[in-house]
Amino acid sequence: MDTRLLGEYIAQCRHIVFFGGAGVSTESGIPDFRSVDGLYNQQYKYPPETILSHSFFIRYPDEFYQYYRDKMLAPDAAPNRAHKALALLERQGKLDAVITQNIDGLHQLAGSKHVLELHGSVHRYFCMSCGGEYGMEAVLADVPVPLCQCGGIIRPDVVLYEESLDGKCMGAAISAIQAADMLIIGGTSLAVYPAAGLVRYYKGDRLVLINKTPTPMDDSCNLVIQGSVGEALGAVVDSQ
Repeated sequence: MDTRLLGEYIAQCRHIVFFGGAGVSTESGIPDFRSVDGLYNQQYKYPPETILSHSFFIRYPDEFYQYYRDKMLAPDAAPNRAHKALALLERQGKLDAVITQNIDGLHQLAGSKHVLELHGSVHRYFCMSCGGEYGMEAVLADVPVPLCQCGGIIRPDVVLYEESLDGKCMGAAISAIQAADMLIIGGTSLAVYPAAGLVRYYKGDRLVLINKTPTPMDDSCNLVIQGSVGEALGAVVDSQ
């Protein structure tokens, strides 16, 4: 993997933004939803899109949580080279923001401070009745549906199908991309909208895409690296 040009771009820039998807976390053992072996290619009683929808959660919270605990939580997952490299670039004052479609919290665990979580986080929960806030331990309990002290159902602070992305988070992501002198897209097929549409707000000349498979944006990028995000970013920071 030749990362020399990537290293040159990073050395020249001071306002880098990283936009990442599920492929960033596969090296931490978290499955990619849309890869050949990902969750969307496995068979369940209902399709994942149905189970992870707002209407299914409201109607069948017990079945939602059975799937959610089995397939969406990875409490023992650890940051990989991609997460650590991005945190280092932030500490060096070169990276302004991480915009992620992931909900695993691994960027923060690696040390990143400015993380915009477009789809929420499995580390945050709230009561649908009183708004009480909870951590992951609330849903790891051995009960079919976690309940608040007030009796209300506790739900994850994640964006389910049929729900809109948070407007404030989207606005912050757009602002960060518009101000960026370099945009690195990593580990995403750019198939999930409206999140994938954010990249169109970048107007600079250092648009980098790192992904194991081709994407619709490949021809529009200044640099395309077909491979692992962790290997590419890790090689650059290791060579500093």
